[in-house]
Amino acid sequence: MKKRWMSALLSGLLAVSLAACGTGGNEQQSSGDAAQDQPQQEAITLKVGATAVPHAEILNEVVKPALEKEGVNLEVVVFQDYVLPNTELAEKQLDANYFQHIPWLEATNKEKGLDLTYVAGVHIEPMGIYSNKEKAYKDIASLPEGAVVAVTNGQGEHGRILALLQAAGLIKLKDGVGMNGTMADIVEKKIELQELEPAMLPRAIEDNAIDAAVINSNFALQAGLNPVEDSIYLESGKDNPYVNVLATRQDNKDDEGIQKLAKALTSEEVKQFIEQKYGGSVLFVGELKQ
Repeated sequence: MKKRWMSALLSGLLAVSLAACGTGGNEQQSSGDAAQDQPQQEAITLKVGATAVPHAEILNEVVKPALEKEGVNLEVVVFQDYVLPNTELAEKQLDANYFQHIPWLEATNKEKGLDLTYVAGVHIEPMGIYSNKEKAYKDIASLPEGAVVAVTNGQGEHGRILALLQAAGLIKLKDGVGMNGTMADIVEKKIELQELEPAMLPRAIEDNAIDAAVINSNFALQAGLNPVEDSIYLESGKDNPYVNVLATRQDNKDDEGIQKLAKALTSEEVKQFIEQKYGGSVLFVGELKQ
């Protein structure tokens, strides 16, 4: 009888022990299933169009690593022209672009019937006048009467270029046109103007057919020219309206990824990079649009 009682007791304890083990295993499995059922946050991917220098350099060398820590994958698409980045942004092939200043964006919207906007002003690229390398004019006063000066064929840039040429004393515009002048507004000139594709301008100063060229700093830097040291006349950065911006569509300007990109582009890290790498050829602005 005593043996039967001890046997029953051991059997009961073994059953309780096994039940406890079973319960623990089930709880662990349930916990694992619950963790698997929780949705994981997907990384945000942004496809951004940019010209090579300085825009793509800034994005790839500073902004991209910073955004990876914020859960944003940045894909930079490099363009050599000023038309396709806006066209592809409007067609949603890009999420944003970073290559243009505000007047160009506004002119493109008006000309092509687009509704693009911007969320941050990042920097200014002073426009400069560069001499033919062989003729090597040392300063703007050295350009002879009738000198041939190449300029971009993009009409959206003409107002800025003509204002620069007037400030340099090479042409005179009608009174009151300011930064909105056109070729028809020239009333006096000591030079002849030749229009070329923007990317061709750095090569043009090696061509004996011209004496000088007006080149935006992004193409100058890309060609190995230093705007501060190599130009014979450089646009002032003070009160300059030609701020390069991060452009978006109206439907995605408030998206989380876009806002993180805008903050990264206007950060102290980007400011330091621009100042150290470009030495005054690119001027940091760093303003978020309110």
